[in-house]
Amino acid sequence: MKHILLILTLLFAMTTIAKTPAPSPSLRKDGKFYEMRIYHAAPGKLEDLHKRFRDHTIKLFKKHGMEIVGFYGPTDQEDGSETKLIYILGYPSREARAASWKAFQGDEEWKTAQKASEVNGKLVDKVESIFMNATDYAGHK
Repeated sequence: MKHILLILTLLFAMTTIAKTPAPSPSLRKDGKFYEMRIYHAAPGKLEDLHKRFRDHTIKLFKKHGMEIVGFYGPTDQEDGSETKLIYILGYPSREARAASWKAFQGDEEWKTAQKASEVNGKLVDKVESIFMNATDYAGHK
C-alpha cells in the first residue's frame, strides 16, 4: 500500500511540476491552452490502460472541463506501439488546466476506477506532459 501511495504521489507531482513559460513569438497569445500527455504503460498493460480510458477516464475528463482533442498510439513497434498512449487535451487557460486536474485527481469515482484497474499491478510506468499553444498560422483558436 505504501508503494501505491508513493507512486500516486509521484504521478501527481509529475503533472503539477511548475514549468517556465517561454513561448515562441509564433505561438498564439490568446485562445486555448493544450497539453500533450504520453503514457508509458507498464509491460503488458497497454490494453488495460486503453480500457480504463475507454470505460472511465474520458467521462471524468469531460466532467472536469477537459476538452479531448484526440487519443493516439504509435504505429511502429520501434516508436512504442506496444507501450505508449498519447493524447491531447485542451483548456481555456493554464490556470483552468490546473483546476481541472486538481478536481479530477480528487474525484472519488476516479480513485475507485484507478484502484480497480490496478488490482493486478500498476498500468503506467511514466507520464510525460508537454504544454502547448497553437501557432499563429495554423488556424486553431
